[in-house]
Amino acid sequence: MVDIRTNYMGLSLKSPIIVGASGLTFSVDNVVEFEKQGAGAVVLKSLFEEEILHEINQTVAGSEIENQYPEAFDYISNYSKTNQIDLYLKLISDCKKSVSIPVIASICCVSTGEWISFAEKIQHAGADALELNIFSLPSDPTRTASHYEQVCFDVLEKVKKVVRIPVALKIGSYFSNLAAIAQKLSWSGADALVLFNRFYSPDLDIEELKLVPAPIHSSPRDIAMPLRWTGILSHVVQCDLAATTGIHSGNDVIKLLLAGAKAVQVVSAVYQNGPSQLAVMLNDLKAWMEAHRYLKISDFNGKLSQAESQNPAAYERVQFMKYFSGIE
Repeated sequence: MVDIRTNYMGLSLKSPIIVGASGLTFSVDNVVEFEKQGAGAVVLKSLFEEEILHEINQTVAGSEIENQYPEAFDYISNYSKTNQIDLYLKLISDCKKSVSIPVIASICCVSTGEWISFAEKIQHAGADALELNIFSLPSDPTRTASHYEQVCFDVLEKVKKVVRIPVALKIGSYFSNLAAIAQKLSWSGADALVLFNRFYSPDLDIEELKLVPAPIHSSPRDIAMPLRWTGILSHVVQCDLAATTGIHSGNDVIKLLLAGAKAVQVVSAVYQNGPSQLAVMLNDLKAWMEAHRYLKISDFNGKLSQAESQNPAAYERVQFMKYFSGIE
């Protein structure tokens, strides 16, 4: 029998598949089912920084964040009057009572501020770790790249001061030097980096002439970006890597483990195929390991990363003459 356990952020996972933050993980019953299907951990649905600020009655009028994201505050101000913070803490507590796998809380944030004090409440509620989903599109030409980069370091530093549980940063790829930032974040105390966050993408309705959301679910081809950067970064950073976006099959899991990921996060595949897809993916992983005579994940983890690959340049080169010559 092969052993598919892995270690992520110091947490022992019975499998490398984590169900990522989404509406799927906002239910204790769903979390219980994910454990039955073999999930190694779950990341609970994200709380947004704006929600926390609103709930704790912080003065946000005229703040920089409100000015940058007025639609977020408009939404929150008209949102359910239910105390979302208490509900979230109860969700953590109830999940911990109901499952044995690690329960990871999640906060989606774009700045430092009073919301950071809530991280300590998450720890007290029993969360095994905290994932900080940090994303701010660098679209303001008056701000330097370093301004956007510094947000990650500031948030990490302040959260690490108030919690003892592991902290993961779920980041985007919009950095001028992603490898340098990832390495520095690992040196600055991040226990893991999650590659990459997936946010709202716009589309245009050319008949109604209005902005509409693009499809929210990932497709298998979306694995290319996390696969490339997992392979590049796995021997560069001093923390664990988890990959997300585009992971729909057992083969996708295998690829990312070979590239050096300690775990993968799955969401769209579960939305599209149900919780049983987790078991299907894990069975494919086990079958592959048996066929290749690997007894445990550590036997092949990172075997095809950039540092270990026989063709490390393939991770970096954007175009290949041989491949593209027939279609250009």
